[in-house]
Amino acid sequence: MIYQGNAISMARSDDDIATLTFDLQGESVNKLSSAVIKELGEAAQALNAEHGLNGLIIASGKEAFIVGADITEFHQLFDKGQDYLVEMNLKVHEIFNAIEDLPFPTVTAINGLALGGGCEVLLTTDFRVMSEKAKIGLPETKLGIIPGWGGCVRLPRMIGADNAIEWIAGGTENRADAALKVGAVDAVVPQDDLLDAAADILHRANAGELDIEARRNEKKSALKLNAIEQMMVFETAKGYVAGKAGPHYPAPIEAIKVIQKGAGEERERAQQIEANTFARMALTDVAFNLVGLFMNDQLVKKKGSGYEKQSQPVKQTAVLGAGIMGAVLPIKVPPRALPS
Repeated sequence: MIYQGNAISMARSDDDIATLTFDLQGESVNKLSSAVIKELGEAAQALNAEHGLNGLIIASGKEAFIVGADITEFHQLFDKGQDYLVEMNLKVHEIFNAIEDLPFPTVTAINGLALGGGCEVLLTTDFRVMSEKAKIGLPETKLGIIPGWGGCVRLPRMIGADNAIEWIAGGTENRADAALKVGAVDAVVPQDDLLDAAADILHRANAGELDIEARRNEKKSALKLNAIEQMMVFETAKGYVAGKAGPHYPAPIEAIKVIQKGAGEERERAQQIEANTFARMALTDVAFNLVGLFMNDQLVKKKGSGYEKQSQPVKQTAVLGAGIMGAVLPIKVPPRALPS
């Protein structure tokens, strides 16, 4: 065992492949809390200290891959102010960059839902293999913020600025076939074949069949758009999205601006731009209220699920009232009861 934590374990196989598994103990899903991010940093350090590895597979021990950051921490973290949030995000970038810069090929096995920070984790690896039933996406704009852990930096360089804007501004959950079509993942396979496919990609990369350095350079370099192309892509997108989002929902436009500002920059500088805007958006009333709304919605669903488990089978129903509420249900009268 290379590393063992409460949410992350990492083991080495006989063929010197490390498998980092997210499996948050005591929870039904994986989420990236502050404690889990700390463990990921420790795991990255352990990987760099391990000698003779031929590759890394990032996987999940749960039905979903990673559903995102731990939103229950958001209000507490946001209250610490803009400088703290910038510093926090830059520390996460350091961890993610350390994974991206490992001296051997890396691949993510996406078995289920990978959203927000979970999607940003899989963007750090050289390759991605996705289950047919999995979905990935960056829904942060729905909470009034933007992707803050590299989503605005890596995704445009991987799938193109136009596709990335559509994903990020729309906050969509994208199916495996759509992800494969735009190049967000390298293969889509049945669930049972996921880990074997991930291992096969690593073996092919080590054999020289796949160009790892080209992959990494693409993600770490400026976007391949000239000035005219940038103007056409970003200004058109901002006009369209502004019309859809309206004046009270600024996050989608701010995400486009971050991608635009970072388009000509290399990785670290673009990440700094992203971190600054994330921190600014996190302190808005829109973000505060949308995060609160999301948490209240989750609370209602949790309580409803608890009541559902306590419920008994319904054997008989009745309708009280003869007005509007009573009239919405049709009443069938047996034919023999009809007047002659």
